[in-house]
Amino acid sequence: MEIEKHLIITGNSNVSWKDAIVKAIEEASKTIDYLSNVKILNQYAKIDGNKIAEYFVDLDLSFVLDLNRKEEN
Repeated sequence: MEIEKHLIITGNSNVSWKDAIVKAIEEASKTIDYLSNVKILNQYAKIDGNKIAEYFVDLDLSFVLDLNRKEEN
C-alpha cells in the first residue's frame, strides 16, 4: 500500500514562474524524501512600476510516506 501526503508551499523568483517552481521543488527536496507529484495551485506576481518585480507560485507537493521506516528513540 502506498500513502501520499500533501504539503502546500509558496515559491518565488525574480526571473519567472517556471524558475519559482523549480527553485521551490529543489529546496523542498532537501528536507522532504520521496517527492512524487506537484500541482500548481496559483500563480501571481508583484509589480514595481510597470514591470513584474517578483513571481510567486503556490504548489501542492505530494510525497510518499515510508511505511517501513523504523522509529528512532
